[in-house]
Amino acid sequence: MDIQTEKGLKDALSFIEAGNFIQAQKILLETFEYSLDSSELVFTSDCCNRWITPVNRLAKLSEYSEKGESLLVEWKNFLYYLKSQRKIYQPAYYAICRGIFSLALQNFSLLLDEKSPVQKADILRKTGLCYKKLGEFDNAKMCLSEANSLHGGQASVMADLADCYALCGEDKAAKVLFREAFFIDCKSIELEFMDSELIKCLIEKTEKKGFSGEYLKAWIPVYGVLWGVFTIKRTMRSQEVGKLKQEIYAMENEHKDPSRSTSLQVPRLIYKYFWLIDYCQSINDTQLINEILLKIKILDTDVYNHYVK
Repeated sequence: MDIQTEKGLKDALSFIEAGNFIQAQKILLETFEYSLDSSELVFTSDCCNRWITPVNRLAKLSEYSEKGESLLVEWKNFLYYLKSQRKIYQPAYYAICRGIFSLALQNFSLLLDEKSPVQKADILRKTGLCYKKLGEFDNAKMCLSEANSLHGGQASVMADLADCYALCGEDKAAKVLFREAFFIDCKSIELEFMDSELIKCLIEKTEKKGFSGEYLKAWIPVYGVLWGVFTIKRTMRSQEVGKLKQEIYAMENEHKDPSRSTSLQVPRLIYKYFWLIDYCQSINDTQLINEILLKIKILDTDVYNHYVK
């Protein structure tokens, strides 16, 4: 890369980080005069061009929540676009990440005086998410912990907090929260916003099994157990055990009914079985463990073989 191209890219990236994609694109177009075949320049310009319209559209939105949410949605779309690219210029990717999540943070931060605990918890989650993407992990953990306190038991909040802990090297806390989040509601976890190697490796390995969409989210915790990721457990309260058994009973009946049975029930049921086995081990109920293992074997022999080996 020649000096002029390098300087042009550096200047453009600084504007991208500030969320000014129009000015960045002007510099990039001028820089093409010095290097038409620079893959870094082409990639940065293409990405920049994709963001000009979504960012300009923010001015037409009246609500801060709409503005922030629209940026999160566009980020997901951008990630799908990146999957089609053979090579990603990382400095451009990180500059865009900083630019977009800085803009989103500006909007979500203006809503933190919300009085409703449920609404404020949602805003705090999104604010924490932005801080996490910007690498400000202490602020992220503070926001996400407060969101969890205001409206507990939200899988999306717990997963983001777990990701944050993992990014800080606190794997034990991360594993506990990830295991819990996927148990509570795997559907609500936004995999696109997960950044730690702990969960990204698990996601990628599970994807290679051929799963996507809701199936991917449902199978991730199963393989998290099988591959030794979801290893940190907690003691269940008696009322939780009772609820778990009721949920298992209801799901088993659904699975037996051809009109209600779906293949998505298999991983969800298996993961609940894993939790029940953990409880049975804590009270040394060998007979029930053997009964559950037989049920897992009937549902999926490969999972059973991997689990008992």
